[in-house]
Amino acid sequence: MPSVRKRILAAILVSATALSPLAASAETITGALAKAYQYNSQLNAARAGVRVTDEGVAIAKSGWRPTVTGSSSIDYTSTHAQGATQNITTGSFGVQINQTLFDGFQTRNNVAAAESQVKASVESLRNTEENILFNAASAYMDVIRDRQVAALTAQNLQFLTEQARAARSRFEVGEGTRTDVAQADASRATAVAQLSAARATALASAATYHQIVGDEPGKLKAASPLGKLLPGSVDSALTVASAEHPAILATQHLVDAAAFSVKSSEGALLPQVTASAGISDNYSHSAPDIRGTNGTSTSANIGATLTIPIYSGGRTSALVRQGKESLSQARIQVDVSRDQVRQAVVSAWTQYVAARESVDANRQVIDAAQLALNGVIEERNVGQRTTLDVLNAQNAVITAKINQASSERDVVVASYAILSAIGRLSVDRLGLGVTKYKPEEHYNAVKDKWYGLRTPDGR
Repeated sequence: MPSVRKRILAAILVSATALSPLAASAETITGALAKAYQYNSQLNAARAGVRVTDEGVAIAKSGWRPTVTGSSSIDYTSTHAQGATQNITTGSFGVQINQTLFDGFQTRNNVAAAESQVKASVESLRNTEENILFNAASAYMDVIRDRQVAALTAQNLQFLTEQARAARSRFEVGEGTRTDVAQADASRATAVAQLSAARATALASAATYHQIVGDEPGKLKAASPLGKLLPGSVDSALTVASAEHPAILATQHLVDAAAFSVKSSEGALLPQVTASAGISDNYSHSAPDIRGTNGTSTSANIGATLTIPIYSGGRTSALVRQGKESLSQARIQVDVSRDQVRQAVVSAWTQYVAARESVDANRQVIDAAQLALNGVIEERNVGQRTTLDVLNAQNAVITAKINQASSERDVVVASYAILSAIGRLSVDRLGLGVTKYKPEEHYNAVKDKWYGLRTPDGR
């Protein structure tokens, strides 16, 4: 019976462990990035902004389409003269159609400018996606690092507490001094403050993680740098970034949009031709009918209008000059984007190299510091070292371990920074298990839409 009870109890413990949240699978960095890609509010706002820009193409294309207006009116007049009263009721209803035949190529250039704006917004969205994914990776690694620092600080506090107890015990038996006790107590008090600060930093990192990823950080698995996805050298990285980075591509599309806007403004100086057609019914009733005006009539009209601009008070010329300056600014902005991307690539690459070297160096520092600590403790036990020597050696070990945690974090974050700086930190390259957002679906649904108030998703 006791063995049966033990087996039942063991089965219950195993089941409880399996059902416990602590036993759930730990989060990976790719899982966190997938959540950020789906739920990050800043990224979803950027996607909505692209959908807003998409409608600019449909608005521009409306210049090619006819406008149809209906009108109706009714008027009642009562006239009293020379003892007689006459009541007259008149009304009309009509439909008018206007069609632009030629507008100085303004509509054509407006459509081209709107399409370039859409392309620029898509690239800007891709840039935002890469920034969010990088921020998520950075927040993920910050949580891991800060939790490690808090754990190391807690271990340090335990060690210093034991050292303070041992120093007090030695003092009580006459083997130590009051100075040893004071030094141990001071180091322990400092460790208490450091632990409080480390835990606060870990909580702040968790809050940042929640803001970016949209979920609380549970148990996080260690992450590895993206070495296989990186170019072979910094020169290769710069070449890729110059050709593929979405920030550069977005500014290039904005140059095209500005150029088409200049042509559209110049089109206002050309003649305009419009055609119109309309039909209307007119109704009149007079009581009494003195002049025989009661009845209805129908009228129709069709025609064309040629408008030749001569002088607009300088407005059109100012708009053309303003557009040319905007075009010049857009071209300069391309160079600004290239310079910023180049700086980001070089900075990320140097940080990646430095962090890798720091990881290797810190491993050696930890081994040497731990060996030194063990030796100092042994020498202190035989009276060849002081308590202060032990405390200094312990501080060197903890500092080296904290530096190692930071270096390991920096290697991973720098690898993601390089991939983001060259424009390749994407869902496809990272292999995230998430449905990719496709902005072209909304664009194709609205670009040629003639009517309808509902958005493609039914709102």
